[in-house]
Amino acid sequence: MSSTHGSGEAGGSRGPALREFAAQLEFPLDDFQVAACRAVEEGRGVLVAAPTGAGKTVVGEFAVHLALQTGRKAFYTTPIKALSNQKYADLVRRHGVERVGLLTGDASINGEAPVVVMTTEVLRNMMYAGSSTLEGLGWVVMDEVHYLADRFRGAVWEEVIIHLPPDVSVVSLSATVSNAEEFGAWLDEVRGDTAVIVSEHRPVPLWQHMMVGQSLYDLFVEETVERRGRGADEPVRAEVSVNPDLVHAIRGTEGRGAWDSHWSTNGRGRSRGGRGGPGGRGATRGDDWGGRGRRGSEQRGPGGGEAARGFSRGGRPGGGATRAEVIERLDREGLLPAITFIFSRAGCEAAVGQLLASGMRLVTDAQGAANRRLVEERVQGLAEEDLAVLGYWDFVEGITRGFAAHHAGMLPTFREIVEELFTQGRVRAVFATETLALGINMPARTVVLEKLVKFNGESHVDITPAEYTQLTGRAGRRGIDIEGHAVVLWNRGLDPESVAGLASTRTYPLRSSFRPTYNMAVNLVRQFGRDSAREILETSFAQFQADRAVVGFVRTVRRNEEALAGYAESMTCHLGDFSEYAAMRNEIRTIEKEGAKARSASQRAAAAVSLESLKIGDIVRIPSGRYSGLAVVVLPNRGGGRGDAPSPAVVTEDHHLRRLTLHDVPAPLEPLGTIRVPKHFNAKNPKARRDLAASLRAAMPHDPPRPRRAVPEDAADTRVDELRRRLRAHPCHQCPDREDHARWAERWWRLQRETEGLQRKIEGRTNSVARTFDKICELLVAMGYLGEGGEQITEHGERLRQLYTEKDLLAAECLREGVWRQLDPPSLAAVVSMLIHEPRREDGGLAPRWPNDDVREAHDRMLAIWSDLEDAEGALALPMTGAPDPGIAWAVHRWASGRPLEEVLRGTELAAGDFVRRCKQIIDLLGQLTDAGDRELQRVARKASDAVLRGVVAADRLD
Repeated sequence: MSSTHGSGEAGGSRGPALREFAAQLEFPLDDFQVAACRAVEEGRGVLVAAPTGAGKTVVGEFAVHLALQTGRKAFYTTPIKALSNQKYADLVRRHGVERVGLLTGDASINGEAPVVVMTTEVLRNMMYAGSSTLEGLGWVVMDEVHYLADRFRGAVWEEVIIHLPPDVSVVSLSATVSNAEEFGAWLDEVRGDTAVIVSEHRPVPLWQHMMVGQSLYDLFVEETVERRGRGADEPVRAEVSVNPDLVHAIRGTEGRGAWDSHWSTNGRGRSRGGRGGPGGRGATRGDDWGGRGRRGSEQRGPGGGEAARGFSRGGRPGGGATRAEVIERLDREGLLPAITFIFSRAGCEAAVGQLLASGMRLVTDAQGAANRRLVEERVQGLAEEDLAVLGYWDFVEGITRGFAAHHAGMLPTFREIVEELFTQGRVRAVFATETLALGINMPARTVVLEKLVKFNGESHVDITPAEYTQLTGRAGRRGIDIEGHAVVLWNRGLDPESVAGLASTRTYPLRSSFRPTYNMAVNLVRQFGRDSAREILETSFAQFQADRAVVGFVRTVRRNEEALAGYAESMTCHLGDFSEYAAMRNEIRTIEKEGAKARSASQRAAAAVSLESLKIGDIVRIPSGRYSGLAVVVLPNRGGGRGDAPSPAVVTEDHHLRRLTLHDVPAPLEPLGTIRVPKHFNAKNPKARRDLAASLRAAMPHDPPRPRRAVPEDAADTRVDELRRRLRAHPCHQCPDREDHARWAERWWRLQRETEGLQRKIEGRTNSVARTFDKICELLVAMGYLGEGGEQITEHGERLRQLYTEKDLLAAECLREGVWRQLDPPSLAAVVSMLIHEPRREDGGLAPRWPNDDVREAHDRMLAIWSDLEDAEGALALPMTGAPDPGIAWAVHRWASGRPLEEVLRGTELAAGDFVRRCKQIIDLLGQLTDAGDRELQRVARKASDAVLRGVVAADRLD
């Protein structure tokens, strides 16, 4: 393996194929592109890691050029169908429709062409099936190869890389990752000689900004710092720091917001609608910066010159600009086209609605009319009555005015229109979810981030530095822009230092998500036998990474073992076995520590109960702290519904109001008495508190004694007493050097605990992938999918190996049990949807509606099978198969029965785009059933597939 960093060329001359290829391009190749292409021409594998927009795909296109020149085949793989479609169109323009094919599962165009674009899953399935299409394959380009970190689909990439024939060269294209050399070392091990080409240079510089109100500030400023006391010839150095004008503007805005809030709360009617910008008059000095962006004629450093200040007045005190105001500002400053990332589909649609309501237009009337004509041509295949359900009228009106949404809930045709028009500059503003950042070639001059928090399916979390880089990497179009711009919209509580941390972090390690599946296991056993399959899985990147970590653990364990031997020698006692004596001391210490923890937890629980039971008027003693002493309860509190501990409000004897928490009361409180609290007592009134404190002191003139609690003796105490007796009777107890030996023994025990923890980690990681495979094979043998010993697959295993779904074994069991045998085509489509559908968690899932008793009965039988399967998986500690989800069964049944889209989606929370995507997945699985099922099921599955493939689903066939 060889590695090249930076943008410098790695020496050597270009071969004839590379010279010919370069001559056909409209731009000169960068040094990293030359180095990578040269490695490809030399017959080596290559991993190219470079920023978004740097031109990595040129290397893949050179592999295609070589294939056509030498009469061999090239496969160009991508993680998603939309990117496959886009790359297919690019290669057709370059090489002609007769030389390029497309295979995406539901689209098959010229599949035997010398160049075929496909999703990675298609290539995996072709390899397991032994497809003749693989004959003559010379190169496989794996675009967006960092996708192998995806926890749902990443394993497919490793399967392909491991199983490709050894004479096939792999060209891997990745976003910038910090462990490219590690990934390259694995490729070198499993694929042979692989060059690693890493470039961190962005062809178009990216400047970072924050928008406060309607004022835009550079995030960083560069200052020259003079080193004093080092001599006159010592050079000055530059330091980049957060822009102080930005910090000042945020503080000013927060201050005004608090002032406005105060006046509003007190009913004095201060207006919040003024336009005094946080930068004051000085903020206008950045207008020159906007002019540079508009004219595109000047380079600048981050935060340089007058641009370091905000360049507008305006903005709202205490709040941000509206979406229309943000786009209007960017338009005035020549910073469009822009992509605004909003981590919500509803937010993207709402943004389009807000721009429509504002009357905004970003393109000329002639451009808008041309855009409308293109949309009308593309939707000719859609039924008129479906257009309103699809949100067509707002969509086409927004496109006509030069802006649009882009998210997975849209009809794929609509997304393709947006991508095409945005790339051509005919749509100027797009509001998108983060799915747009997954490889679609759709760069902009500016990227705007509304928030730095997103919903990950379970909770709202901060975006990571890798996600920030992936999103902002869209800014700056090569060959069009001299610089790109990333803009974060400030909102209350957002610290510019945290934004700076995201923008400057450069550590994005690639972690494998690979794990064996049931389908993978039967396919590998069929092709290679169980032992060879196990060895193959041990070559996965997941095991490679685990083993590399183990190397460090093993080294530490060896050092620890040497130190343990030294400690053992130092604690040797001439009177007896000191290790035995030390073990007793250690056991006493462990029992006492665990007992203290248990008592503390018990006391804390009892304290919480005591706080929850306090009533108004109860007198208590606060045991310690600033407010220690007597207090009276004025407001009980039972704790929150989210598990919050109770926190009653009390007035202390020196008339302070405060809330009691478990921090103040580590042990249970017992009321010492009660006093009357006035019915309309106002705890915020100082006089009322003083009067109540006086009543408290009068009620308790003398300090009552603290109650003593009897602590019952338990088994732990009995064991400690026994150990102490044995300790005193041990010969080493009388040793004059006992405590010196004990100190060495304590070090031995501490290091021994650390070493045991490392050994557990080593055991957990060593051969972890192969151990999971062994458990899967054990389960498949027990269930009859593999023969005795797991060396051959059975008839049932033959069916399983043709089922490429997340719930593969559940599907195979349903086939085996004949669960679907009596279903008609619409009912079969509905039932198959249960293996496909996974509700978006933020929507809470869709309540099941049953189209008929046959579907309900099939679901109940599937659920029973799944329950048994889950028990079997749990017994072997295998990852659990998800339960069948009937959330869209009713809608799918109605669609497959020929009902109109509006009727199908009525009463559901399904977006049209989601429904279409699910239908395509259903068609894909129904196609697998025609291979794996019996003859009658095959007939029904074909009819079901035809029934689903209609209307908007058929119109988007190429997505």
